[in-house]
Amino acid sequence: MRPSELREMTVEELKAKEKELRKELFNLRFQKATGEIQNPMRIKAVRKDIARILTIITEKERQVR
Repeated sequence: MRPSELREMTVEELKAKEKELRKELFNLRFQKATGEIQNPMRIKAVRKDIARILTIITEKERQVR
C-alpha cells in the first residue's frame, strides 16, 4: 500500500490492517516452509507494509499528544 493511502486511515483501521497483514505473513511463511509458496517476494512486501503501518500509527499517536 502507498503511505498516502495509509495516512488517510484511522488508527483503528490501521491496526486492523496490520492484524490482517500479520495473518497473511504467517500463511506465507507456512507456505514457504512446506514448499508451496508461489511468490516468495510477497513476504518482503508484506513485511514492508507492516513496517509502514507501524510507522504511521506512531506518527498519528505522537500528533495527538
